[in-house]
Amino acid sequence: MSRWFLEEKGFDLDRAISQGNKFLTGNGYMGIRGTLEEFEKKQLVAINLAGIYDRAGEGWREPLNAPNGLYTVLHVDGETYRLPEKSPIAHTLYLDYRKALFTRKTTWQTAKGKVTIETERFASLEEPHLLVMKYCILTEFCADIELVTGIDADVWDINGPHYAQIALSEEGSFIKAIGTTSENHEKVCVIEGCQTDFVKENKLGIGEKRILRNLAFTAEAGKRFEVTKWIGIYTSKDAKDFEEQAKVLVSQCMEQGYGASKDLHIQQWEERWRVSEVIIEGDDVAMEALNYSLYHLQAIAPRHTESLSIAARGLSGQTYKGAVFWDTEMFMLDFFLYTEPCIARTLLKYRLDTLEGAKSKAKSYGYEGAFYPWESQEGGYEACSDYNVIDVFTKRPMRTYFRDKQIHISSAVVYGIVRYLETTGDYSILEEGGIETVLECAKFYHSLLLKRVHKAFYELRDVIGPDEYHERVNNNGYTNRMAKYTFEQAVRMCDLLKQLPKSTRMRIEALYYIEKLREQFEEAAGRIYIPEPDEEGIIEQFDGYKKLEDVSVEQVRSRLLNEKEYWGGAYGVAAHTQVIKQADVVTWLTLFPKDFEEKILLKNWEYYEPRTEHGSSLSACMYALLACRCGMAEKAYPFFLKSASAEIDGEGKQWAGLIYIGGTHPAAAGGAYMTAINGFGGVYFEEGKIKVKPQLPPMWKKLRFKVWYKGMLYEVEETHQDYSVRTLSRSTR
Repeated sequence: MSRWFLEEKGFDLDRAISQGNKFLTGNGYMGIRGTLEEFEKKQLVAINLAGIYDRAGEGWREPLNAPNGLYTVLHVDGETYRLPEKSPIAHTLYLDYRKALFTRKTTWQTAKGKVTIETERFASLEEPHLLVMKYCILTEFCADIELVTGIDADVWDINGPHYAQIALSEEGSFIKAIGTTSENHEKVCVIEGCQTDFVKENKLGIGEKRILRNLAFTAEAGKRFEVTKWIGIYTSKDAKDFEEQAKVLVSQCMEQGYGASKDLHIQQWEERWRVSEVIIEGDDVAMEALNYSLYHLQAIAPRHTESLSIAARGLSGQTYKGAVFWDTEMFMLDFFLYTEPCIARTLLKYRLDTLEGAKSKAKSYGYEGAFYPWESQEGGYEACSDYNVIDVFTKRPMRTYFRDKQIHISSAVVYGIVRYLETTGDYSILEEGGIETVLECAKFYHSLLLKRVHKAFYELRDVIGPDEYHERVNNNGYTNRMAKYTFEQAVRMCDLLKQLPKSTRMRIEALYYIEKLREQFEEAAGRIYIPEPDEEGIIEQFDGYKKLEDVSVEQVRSRLLNEKEYWGGAYGVAAHTQVIKQADVVTWLTLFPKDFEEKILLKNWEYYEPRTEHGSSLSACMYALLACRCGMAEKAYPFFLKSASAEIDGEGKQWAGLIYIGGTHPAAAGGAYMTAINGFGGVYFEEGKIKVKPQLPPMWKKLRFKVWYKGMLYEVEETHQDYSVRTLSRSTR
């Protein structure tokens, strides 16, 4: 059976960054890196907030890290005991990811005996603005203790500092820090309440960026002394009276007590696991890795709002500017569609609400329709820079074309909307902007179509597909196929319009000449160029791809002069070879397996996999899913485990050139889930019914999971010989 916990023993400062990702806790409003209470910004401490951004000077715009209300340092008999300065004799980190509780235990040896601290903390799933910590001290001898604890507002930023002003104050029994941002003068308020009954002296110190309590007492030998902290975090975007709300929240929770706050938090997590847990009999390693991956998705789901998406690195920090990529719709969405459809709706509502930003971006390039940001921040702001990579040799920014040429992003939004419709049966999202979004995305692709005088088909030229190592290519197969899909869905939306309420129909018809658009999109869908397999059965990734140098991934790697070199772009070692960053044609065939017969799927899997570096955490799951489509569960398994273990192994790329890109990998987690459910589990939907075609890995004896489909919750149980689908309940939505 699954252990439901991660544990690491011994202290190694070099592991601090990966542990921050691995032991992350969160509740969708905030993500708390799994760092220690005494750590500071140089150890990448972060309480990362969802959906609030700032730009400092000429740096990249990125999300905010809140002032750290967990900050605590221990002094025993006048000597400081903290890591990494004082080496321990024992140290353990522990994450119960069933309950989302992070604990640490550290023991130091002193001349008089041992000193041990134990902490437990959680970001409340019951109260999204609440962070709670219990700090315990145990000595083998009578000692004078000073516990310095409070709020550290000198936070880690990649491109900061983001607080132009920090106000620190005491308010009754609470201490407070309010940071005001540089760009829009938004405010982040942190209020901390501290509870203990044994302190004989409580002094307050206010520095430039810290407000700290000095709790002094005498510890008796062998007796545990506990300090409990409640931390309320609100921003000026949350409410006008955000300071008051933070204070009221902390007051109420302190009255209820630590146990009550913890119990309510655990109950919420159990409710999530009731549907989302996946049981794999015969392979505990896979089951633990998968459910741990799902923990990370649950910890960043935006339940506190009705319109917000998930960043590419979740809430693990400011990497990738805290921006939303295609990762959400293409890799994470299915998990929420199957386990918590209301969250899937929230993610898509974000795209509908940022349509105007996408239209503005398209217009800025001289196009029609909606060109969604490659890196989307609030309001559909395009956060992607023209210079996204630093050259390791010249130390100068390198021109990249992600924001300009990765046009497949708009089709991902359409794909997500249609997946939501087909899985939930909830067409109300179309009335809230869904139809306009699909039509505007189709208009965007239509304005990009080119036709040569002597050719009968339309082309999409000068693009970047999922494989970012090859920039500015023509007729990328994946991009063209997704544009065709967008045209087809736009035609469908024109037809669906007749079935929607009159008010919606009239609004849309006032904006668009529907019959003309339908005709344009239908024609475009029929005439856009879609690459066909060559005589060997291989679909060329883009025009001229097979003319590039055909070398192995290892040969290309051997050409690196610096391990942090970026492989793509104009001078990258892979740019003029057939080595690709991640699944590209394979992603197309995974999404649309009926486009070709199975032998073509297999030939392309076998051709592209050896040429794929898997330089993105998004890649492995697509190879796993296509392997399952080809009946190769055994070959799919290592790719599945690679996706599911992205955080456990901590082996993901930390750098792109000289840019730090470390953090969690929620898209890999979503990809592992899709592989388990749609790949090995063989779940698909046809004629309004849930169907399964199991192909379990050899060592799996049984697979059991639950799935929401069109308002009904089903439990699916599979073995190698048989399967069952049982109806459990109906949604009340």
